[in-house]
Amino acid sequence: MKSAVRWRLKEFLEYPVESATVDIVAVPSGQATAARGRSIYAVSARNQDIESRMKMFAQAKITLRVIEIAEMAQRNLAALFETDHRALAMLSFSEDGGLLTSTAGGELYLSRRIEISLDQLLGVRAEMRDQLFERIALELQRSLDHFDRQFSNVPLARLLLAPLPEDLGLVAYLAANLSAPVEAVNLGDVLDFHEVPELREASEQILRWQTLGAALRTE
Repeated sequence: MKSAVRWRLKEFLEYPVESATVDIVAVPSGQATAARGRSIYAVSARNQDIESRMKMFAQAKITLRVIEIAEMAQRNLAALFETDHRALAMLSFSEDGGLLTSTAGGELYLSRRIEISLDQLLGVRAEMRDQLFERIALELQRSLDHFDRQFSNVPLARLLLAPLPEDLGLVAYLAANLSAPVEAVNLGDVLDFHEVPELREASEQILRWQTLGAALRTE
């Protein structure tokens, strides 16, 4: 399967596929996907980028077992908030943009990128921020509708919004404009930060979001 995916990725990559490491993530089947076969997510990275990360761990004398990606790190965090037989959507923002994931039973079902970064949300005037909120809500509702069509056998429980450095009013806006319940995330509710009390702060949680998620991987 990986060999077949590598061949298919040739036309999409900006670098030679021969110099890339490729992996795949299976998507659980839903009612809509069962008829046409299973879906997968493909992951690709330059070998030189992977090697540079591996050298950093080697220099720090830390045993490296796996290289995680942002989508799966967020899946690990979402699993802490999941309820039985219900799906959970989670949205986070970083300097790279927004990341929406839908998970259930510790599995990644759906991943979407939103081209609005954390810096954009923090740096615009209030009147311009409302336009960004509208774009985010539109993208989210489209993705939630798509998930409902593809995986109607796994009902969506709620959407969780990752911490933001300051209260921008996004949670309230999304709650008023989306069909799903919307709540803010506090990792302190599910993780013990007794020995690292600064991680109780929302600003610290968003800075360490992917690192904390990667550290929770158990496979």
